[in-house]
Amino acid sequence: MEFIDLKKQYQLYKEEIDSAIHEVLEQGNFIMGDQVRSLETTLAQYTQAKHCIAVSSGTDSLQIALMALGVGAGDEVITVPFTWISSTEVIGLVGATPVFVDIEAQTYNIQIEQLEKAITPKTKAILPVSLFGQMPDYTAINAIANKYGLPVIEDGAQSFGATQHGRKSCSVTTIGSTSFFPAKPLGCYGDGGALFTNDDILAAKMRAIRTHGGEKRHHHTCLGMNGRLDTMQAAILLAKFPHFEQELKARGKIGAFYSRALAGYCVIPAIQEGNTHVYAQYTIRTPERDGLAKFLSSKGIPTGIYYPKCVHEQPVFASLGYRKGAFPVAEKMAEEVISLPMHPWLTEEEQIKIVNAVKEFCCIPASS
Repeated sequence: MEFIDLKKQYQLYKEEIDSAIHEVLEQGNFIMGDQVRSLETTLAQYTQAKHCIAVSSGTDSLQIALMALGVGAGDEVITVPFTWISSTEVIGLVGATPVFVDIEAQTYNIQIEQLEKAITPKTKAILPVSLFGQMPDYTAINAIANKYGLPVIEDGAQSFGATQHGRKSCSVTTIGSTSFFPAKPLGCYGDGGALFTNDDILAAKMRAIRTHGGEKRHHHTCLGMNGRLDTMQAAILLAKFPHFEQELKARGKIGAFYSRALAGYCVIPAIQEGNTHVYAQYTIRTPERDGLAKFLSSKGIPTGIYYPKCVHEQPVFASLGYRKGAFPVAEKMAEEVISLPMHPWLTEEEQIKIVNAVKEFCCIPASS
């Protein structure tokens, strides 16, 4: 059993993917070829964002966004402590200071009621994370941001394809960012990412930063980086994209089955009203997380832990001065979360085996 079955996906779309790769090889334009522009057009239309800028990774997309907004030394950026480190890492890389807000236990997303309290005169941006496959309440987040004149960057690395009141992830904030890491709901065969915005000026800045600070060769208007998406990855994404919506439907069906079957046995994912969930990870909670992981492994069922340690507990951010207990919900989640196999090709037999194993373990007395 595969935790995420990329091999099955390739076999299903092999003809389209191989053809797309061979076309790039024949053309010989491996950096910023026509397929990159085609991908940008396709994804902009999909999200209904005015601009899409394809870039080299989800991490680079966040850094480019911060650079385009002029975030730097002396600034603060508000984010969450329960996520992959890149969401915070990029804040430090541009010289700014991350300021954390705890998360909700139900959705694993930012506590809206704590957000305004974290804003100071040094706050330059708000960077919420759409964790595990659904978006936080961006209506409320944007309202707070507008009150203080702050831009919002959605880290939608795990939520591409999700919606909130009918609007797509990556299209509801000042800048949307996503990742095409292979394990994401829409993934390439290497690193890749994209930025989305309706702001013409920001779009131009981000395109320039992506290519060493200049949209035209040998003319550099700002400090930039090598953040380009290579043509091969764009071609692979274009080959996969026609199947994306069908894959999301399958993910949703599997997630709904898991939740129906496991309700009452463990804490299942809660879907916020108005949201759809793409289940980049199907994450449950139990105080016996480590025991459950061992039990499932003994039955041939793989699991993952996203994330076993909060960002503020990482040694690299010790200088921020946070101590254990600073963000109690996030810290509790880090001790209890475990993700089950999730991909569109899980068979009914596999799904039943997974839920029955979880239920079996959760019914074992703690003293056993």
